[in-house]
Amino acid sequence: MTMIDNVERYLTFKRHLGYKFDQAARILRAFADETDAGCDELIRAIAVIDWSRKAGTAGQAQIRLRVVADFAAWLHAEDQRHEVPSRDALGRVPVRRSSPHLLSLGQVKEIMDAALLMKSTGPLNRYTYHYMIGLLATTGLRLSEALALKLNDITADGLVVRASKLGKSRLVPLHDSTSKALDRYLEIRMRMGGSDEHLFVLSSGKPPHHSTLSKIFLRLARQIGHRGGPGEPGSRLHDLRHGFATRSLENAVVADRDSVSRHVLALSTYLGHVNMASTYWYLEATPVLLRGIARAAEATHAGRATR
Repeated sequence: MTMIDNVERYLTFKRHLGYKFDQAARILRAFADETDAGCDELIRAIAVIDWSRKAGTAGQAQIRLRVVADFAAWLHAEDQRHEVPSRDALGRVPVRRSSPHLLSLGQVKEIMDAALLMKSTGPLNRYTYHYMIGLLATTGLRLSEALALKLNDITADGLVVRASKLGKSRLVPLHDSTSKALDRYLEIRMRMGGSDEHLFVLSSGKPPHHSTLSKIFLRLARQIGHRGGPGEPGSRLHDLRHGFATRSLENAVVADRDSVSRHVLALSTYLGHVNMASTYWYLEATPVLLRGIARAAEATHAGRATR
């Protein structure tokens, strides 16, 4: 069996688990092409490291190495003659997260109101933008999840989110005020939106594009002074998800500090996070949470000092 055959088996396996694996597929196929060209049937650790170093940058080389190392570990489970290189042989890949620019609920409402006043747009568009921004802010949904919602995903128990990461579905309960707002949008949407099965559509009868929503949000935020000009840092549409998560944790810490782990687990499930680490990051995201962590650390340190 050639290396490209093994790669295709591996990609099929990962995609059945729900991974998209687009970047990894490109890397692995390039690696397999070179391996097959050299008539190598087995993976050798030094060959993987040397091939990875040929990437354009050190960061790209690290990513190459990690992708192929994971593939090698999968093959090694079948045939121990395959060698598994260290994933950190070329250094650790730094995890970079964009700093969130959180908006208050009052600021979110101002942006939503500005959407209703938009001119030179279809009669349904302004309502779709208004209610989509509101739904993202009050549920923490990813934009891709909101855009993929269908009319039959609205249930008495909440929203059924099917287009989530790893292909997993989850039920997102809604606050009464959110449900009522969604009902108001549904009245308008069913009257003006045509027969498309998507929940959120424009006057064209089709759902908006991901980039369109992001651009509209930036335009509205700049229009009312909640973001600087092009190229300047500021709130993005995805920050509505960050805002929902941090508010949820802030409220949980105030209400029941001793059960933070339980609240983080519940929030992780609600947000559809792949792992808990993604949710724990929000503990660092706002001054309110950081002050609480700092006070707890100081209290612990002071208690030890007096012993």
